[in-house]
Amino acid sequence: MSNCESAAAAHDRVSGEALDRIFRTARTYRVWRPEGVPEAILKEVYELTALGPTSANSLPARFVFLTTPEAKERLLPALAPGNVEKTRTAPVTAIVAYDSQFLEAIRQLLKDPNALSWLDGNPAAIEETAFRNGTLQGGYFMLAARALGLDCGPMSGFDPEKVNREFFPDGRWKVNFLCNLGYGDGSKMPPRAPRLGFAEACRVL
Repeated sequence: MSNCESAAAAHDRVSGEALDRIFRTARTYRVWRPEGVPEAILKEVYELTALGPTSANSLPARFVFLTTPEAKERLLPALAPGNVEKTRTAPVTAIVAYDSQFLEAIRQLLKDPNALSWLDGNPAAIEETAFRNGTLQGGYFMLAARALGLDCGPMSGFDPEKVNREFFPDGRWKVNFLCNLGYGDGSKMPPRAPRLGFAEACRVL
């Protein structure tokens, strides 16, 4: 056993089955089985997502779950044509957004009221922090969903101004990306697209 293998074996690892579920066999789904997703599972997805680290525990991500045909109809006009049917048929579509005024909410949770003073009076830093950490939480969100047995279909391909105008008219929350959720039908799934190898994408200094 190599030194690297010994070091890895010395730490707890999740099972290979868990890694398959979250990464190795997970795919971006476009076709869905008809089973619904209970609200209790959506709640659990969020609760796991909220445990992931963010800058100064800022937690700027916000999620809107569209679960009814009526809610979906409000979103469809903002979608690129190729995203309409996959969204209409998904059990749930999550609007992954971020709170541009997250400072107001997070100050209630901080033990040190000055912990985020470096953001005060700096709109550019506030926006950057909200978007970066909201995106990071969007990644946690998909991993949590997969860990709980759901499949994901994250999407760009929409008009953010239309989404914000329809769902966030006060301008406080802003859409980042969309993610369909449910139980995917993999019967017509094409082969996985290639990925860059370690030597192509990484440097060890």
